[in-house]
Amino acid sequence: MATMTTIEDALSGELEIDLGAIVANWHTVRNRHGADIAGVVKADGYGLGAAPVALALAGAGCRHFFVAQFSEGLALRRAIGPGPMIAVLGGFPPGADEGAGLTPVLNTPQDVAAWAAAPRQNAGVILHLDTGMERLGLSPAERAALPPGVLDSAGLRYVMTHLACADEQDNPLTALQARRFAEAADAFPDTPRSLANSAGIFHGLTSDLGRPGCAVYGINPTPWLPNPMRQVMRLTVPVIQTRSVPAGTPVGYGATWIAKRDSQIATIAAGYADGYLRSLSSRGVGIIAGSLAPLAGRVSMDLITLDVTDIPNVQIGDRVELIGPQQTPDAVAALAGTIGYEVLTSLGSRYRRRYIGAA
Repeated sequence: MATMTTIEDALSGELEIDLGAIVANWHTVRNRHGADIAGVVKADGYGLGAAPVALALAGAGCRHFFVAQFSEGLALRRAIGPGPMIAVLGGFPPGADEGAGLTPVLNTPQDVAAWAAAPRQNAGVILHLDTGMERLGLSPAERAALPPGVLDSAGLRYVMTHLACADEQDNPLTALQARRFAEAADAFPDTPRSLANSAGIFHGLTSDLGRPGCAVYGINPTPWLPNPMRQVMRLTVPVIQTRSVPAGTPVGYGATWIAKRDSQIATIAAGYADGYLRSLSSRGVGIIAGSLAPLAGRVSMDLITLDVTDIPNVQIGDRVELIGPQQTPDAVAALAGTIGYEVLTSLGSRYRRRYIGAA
């Protein structure tokens, strides 16, 4: 069995996740916010594992978690046990959690009516007020139409909103949303408020509960400035074949890459089925022993080919870094024409995951 594990490890991509760095980032954002912050662990902890991330954050003192979907909330409660608040951003009907103690975010007048009429739940509810995202949450007119005290029996824990453009340096909508939220939340004078995401917190927006997501996972919350966050993950995959190709030889699907000289090609065991985006074809870079190896041709489902002509003595079994400290999720996203969020949340299930840095 030990031999099989060793072989499997050698032949698999490895996703190394530094829980200590995630906890350090959470503390950095909390200090910046100056008040309590939650752990946002939706989309399986931004692709890095909701349960281990939440357990590490809970160990650091985090008592509030947010997920997007009901099934995520149930799974997280099973993982971390009773105690911390687990809020479901998409909401759910009264009684659906069958005692799991989840907190629904109410986004529509119908949500409010259903929960106002339901028996009191110990986990309470959160009311989402739309201030300019035009996605989820009560519109200003819907909020104004609420009867006073309508959610008193439901146990209103927070009122919240979501910022649309906080990751842009000078977008005036951010300040406008903050003003709108302050005015709307005045209708609930005794209820704590939750305003800012990662970028909003770095804009100086504070409330009773911040909800940082990307910054905790090492994505830059201030794209116009150097990244203040620690990197938290490293993805490496093995070389499974090398070959020599003469000048003029096409490589990969569609023959989109043609060797301009006699070249060495290394094939590695990952592809778009593993979340390495196809838009990185002939744009991405692998790193072998600190040297850059550009992608040669298209990313296919399970394989990537690299031009290693300028890297001496590349061997089968050598590890290639695709994402990590030397090329961060933000840097990979820039090459792919997307954002670091997509890079992280696309990470596939075939990688062997190794957690370091925290229990």
